[in-house]
Amino acid sequence: MTILSWKEERTGVLLETDCGRLWIVPYAPNIIRVRYTLAGEFSSHASLSVTADPGPETAFRVEDNTKTLDILTGALWLKISKSTGAFTFYDGDGTLLVREPASGGKLLEPIEVYKRKPDDESAKTTTEQTVDGVRTTVSDAPLVFDRKAYHTKLSFDWLPTEALYGLGSHEEGRLNWRGTHQYLYQQNTKVAVPVLVSTAGYAVLVDTYSLATFHDDQYGSYIWTDVDDELDYYVLYGPEFDQLVDGLHFLSGRPTMLPKWAFGYWQSKERYGSQQEVLNIAQEYRKRNIPLDVVVQDWMSWPEGLWGQKSLDPVRYPDPHALTRELHQLGVRLVVSIWPNLDGEGPNQRQLLAAGHMLANRSTYDAFSPSARQMYWRQANEGLFAYGVDGWWTDSTEPFGADWTGAFKPEPEERLRMNVEEFKKYLDPEYINAYSLLHSQGIYEGQRSVTQDKRVTNLTRSAYLGQQRYGTITWSGDIAANWTTMHNQIAAGLNFCVTGMPFWTLDVGGFFVGNTPKPWFWCGDFNDGCADLGYRELYTRWMQWATFLPIMRSHGTDTPREVWRFGNPGEPFYEALVQFIRLRYRLLPYIYSVAAWASQRSYTMMRLLAFDFRRDPRVANVDDQYLFGPAFLVSPVVHPMYYDSGSVPLADVPKRRPVYLPEGANWVDFWTGRRWTGGQTVEADAPLDILPLFIREGSIVPLAPLHPNTDLPADAVLDIRVYWGASSTFVLYEDAGDGYGYERGEYSTITVAWDDPAATIVFGERQGQYPGMAATRVFRVVMVSEVNGVGVGFPEEPAVTVTYRGEALHIPMPKVDPVVEKGF
Repeated sequence: MTILSWKEERTGVLLETDCGRLWIVPYAPNIIRVRYTLAGEFSSHASLSVTADPGPETAFRVEDNTKTLDILTGALWLKISKSTGAFTFYDGDGTLLVREPASGGKLLEPIEVYKRKPDDESAKTTTEQTVDGVRTTVSDAPLVFDRKAYHTKLSFDWLPTEALYGLGSHEEGRLNWRGTHQYLYQQNTKVAVPVLVSTAGYAVLVDTYSLATFHDDQYGSYIWTDVDDELDYYVLYGPEFDQLVDGLHFLSGRPTMLPKWAFGYWQSKERYGSQQEVLNIAQEYRKRNIPLDVVVQDWMSWPEGLWGQKSLDPVRYPDPHALTRELHQLGVRLVVSIWPNLDGEGPNQRQLLAAGHMLANRSTYDAFSPSARQMYWRQANEGLFAYGVDGWWTDSTEPFGADWTGAFKPEPEERLRMNVEEFKKYLDPEYINAYSLLHSQGIYEGQRSVTQDKRVTNLTRSAYLGQQRYGTITWSGDIAANWTTMHNQIAAGLNFCVTGMPFWTLDVGGFFVGNTPKPWFWCGDFNDGCADLGYRELYTRWMQWATFLPIMRSHGTDTPREVWRFGNPGEPFYEALVQFIRLRYRLLPYIYSVAAWASQRSYTMMRLLAFDFRRDPRVANVDDQYLFGPAFLVSPVVHPMYYDSGSVPLADVPKRRPVYLPEGANWVDFWTGRRWTGGQTVEADAPLDILPLFIREGSIVPLAPLHPNTDLPADAVLDIRVYWGASSTFVLYEDAGDGYGYERGEYSTITVAWDDPAATIVFGERQGQYPGMAATRVFRVVMVSEVNGVGVGFPEEPAVTVTYRGEALHIPMPKVDPVVEKGF
């Protein structure tokens, strides 16, 4: 590619080359968009993910040098080779970020796009009941030419030392994508997001919705897309990961806030079968004094034989109003599963068909049509939401799949072919990855149109960049119950959250618990379910980990999931589960504040270690630890210590695990108050009732009193733990807990600061207010030591009790000299 000419325009620079046109647009000082086409004009199609326009105030300058054309924004410096068109990105100080190969890195291969006619009456449909629900597929429908497009390819020469994260949530357990490859298409247990984030301080967003592949292997280092009108991508500069996520949100939208109840404990299983069973579960939790906020009604709550009908079966759920009313009286919310596909010729399906809102299989509604989305929402509203349902579980939002069948797992390339071909039967091949994004938009806009009093809460099995603006939580799909899967899921969640979508979760305990020879994916290790002591141990460890996930939700098939299924009061598994659910609720002020930061300032709750310790090379491949907010270093136990499958006792297994403490901070053991220097690996105790947790020195952690749900009284007394040793701040966020008043500024923040050299805690002046806010608060300041403020720690001894009325307070505290362990 040779640069023939260039022209500076108001918002960017147009380049004419001997093989196409380039349009380079600075969207912000730290964000540059690049578009490449072989056509005379650039695509006029609006992005589904990116909602931002170029900032009119974004200044840039162009330098025409002998061998290069340079575009500088202040934070970014793009150097373009005139002879090859190769791009090299530097930061504003001239430090190399990323470059294309010297020969050039942008390739467009012209292709022809063929589609099936959605109204082709010659197409044959087949309907069958699968493990993943009723599926209707089309065969023998001819393809017709639609348009011309491109395969695109964007190649890089990555730095030898940089780590790459992102790409979504994938089941293989790979954290750092260097030296491997990944296929980006949507499927159960697979969420594709075309975003890469580098420890070199930059990110790349490819604005595509088609099949894509990532390679850093023997085939090269590149991102390839299957069908696009043009190559369209963004390079973002941080250098810190929080700044990169903020840039992704600038482009695609900030996350909306979830209601406070979403951060409590969710109880689910496949499936509760009646109104009375749902009520019984909630009542039992209250009877046992175990906190609970949500009961989830899984699939098949609809009338018998009417798959996907968005109303409850009147036989098994005779009074939906009474169901939600009684749950709400218990302080419990109801989340109900709804599906994008319908069968059985029920009222919802007939209405969608009559309006022409179904795809070619006459079963899956067309989420790409605004009018179809509106009709789908009206059905959900009239059949469920109007009865007091609180949230949605939009299952199967990658609604087509072909590989979940048979006794043998297809090879990765065969899975790709099977699933992508199935998607292309019904969707434009350029948009096969975007179904969940549009489906989520319809639910969000629909609910917002009927009420401002309930925040949209949508648990969904797929995602795409931009979905964070629609009140979604993504879970990782129907995974198996074994230790390897649990370990692999840590990397899946971390790589998902770094792409700008903060709310991720999974099926605590794994979905498939037993092992069935057919099909291949039913591959749990515990045929006896919760009667198996090996499964009880796995489930307990999984629940401990989930205490420190954005959303804490238990779900699966084969065996019940309620706490009392794992033992009786006083027994070790039962007590460990109850302890961690209660710990989740003690941490509610911390968790809800951190969740609010995600909406207010693009903070990420579930954090790769590189978010805070990017310059420590030892964190690059740590795939079983992460940060939960600014304070907690979480290290899940990912191997058995007590029992193997079949309740077989294990002998001589140490009850500890290695934990790397990142360099750049000192650390405090949450359970003992013992202090450690960073930059070392320690052996952390991990008996059944302990998940290794370390707190960054200097952290401030607000804790709530024990309460049966997240509806704490506005004047609840909070403990403020201070992990002294360094100075820090924590912004305590509070609001009404639900509704969209926060968009109008109806919330309050209190900045709590610890000045370590002066041994002083400062409560800043309260900012803002909200309906129901308590004018006066009581805070118990707890100085953490080896004898106070450790573990779940209720009650604990405060150093001082503070009555706070909204004015700033400076309170000197007893100074303690730290004793920091250098290692064993």
